[in-house]
Amino acid sequence: MKLRNCLLVLLAITAGKLSAQSNLLNAKTPSDIGKKTPAQLISDNDKPLPYGYVHDRDVLMGKSIWELIDLDERINFPLYYPIDTANIGKDRRSLFTVLLNGIKSGKITEVYADDYFNTKKTLKDMQSSFKYVDTTQTGLDEINNFYDDYKAGRKVLDPQYINTKDLTAQDITGYKIKGYWYFDKRQSELKYRLLGICPVSPEARDIGAENPDVIELFWVYFPAIRDVLHEAKAFNDKNSAQPITFDHLLNSRRFNGVIYKEENVYGDRNIADYERDNAQMQLLESERIKEKIRNFEQDMWNY
Repeated sequence: MKLRNCLLVLLAITAGKLSAQSNLLNAKTPSDIGKKTPAQLISDNDKPLPYGYVHDRDVLMGKSIWELIDLDERINFPLYYPIDTANIGKDRRSLFTVLLNGIKSGKITEVYADDYFNTKKTLKDMQSSFKYVDTTQTGLDEINNFYDDYKAGRKVLDPQYINTKDLTAQDITGYKIKGYWYFDKRQSELKYRLLGICPVSPEARDIGAENPDVIELFWVYFPAIRDVLHEAKAFNDKNSAQPITFDHLLNSRRFNGVIYKEENVYGDRNIADYERDNAQMQLLESERIKEKIRNFEQDMWNY
């Protein structure tokens, strides 16, 4: 038993050295931090753990579930921070920044406007949500006072009269996720498969307003972005030498989410559509749906 524990400690130390910030303790200048040896590059050339094949005949029970991840909860902070990237290393970015950079670079292409992945969405389609440009009241007064000059092009409006708002990672309030709970009769186990993820936030024009309405920015088909999320690291509060990939964090459900919709005969209506204006009853209904899925697995066994 002692030998086994020693081996586990050695493996943990080795993994920590490989996954921590490379060459941090050996760097003679800041530019040397992050440089990896050829052996490290080979060991880091890995892929996310592939999903096993599941035949339709092996799925005894299945149900699609939609959840909301509130980024105000402490357990969900690794998905939110860092929001200011000016004074932090390039290896740490928030989940929203990782998704947005992946879309801009073309690494993420499975972007949709709805949670059923029917309508594709491009970055151009989202520009109005990400950036808002408007003329201030002072600028409107300036244009009215010198209307003929502005119309003829003799004057150009000063940039100080232009109000620009950009949506950043700081403005993301949460994530909606769509997943599938199913009972694999071959392995006699209740399992979960994440299908889609969607950041939610106010529109750029509503940033700074009191109680703004939040919208779904875009839905991403999760199985298609696992390679991108595997390369990005989330902060591990217990051990910074072993950061967690976003792919691992989400697949292992290391977050807290509240069910807001389930697959049902009423057109997959939201809980808020039939439990109106009652937050407590909505939470109780969310727990009821969760227990209904759990009880199915328990009811499969006879004692």
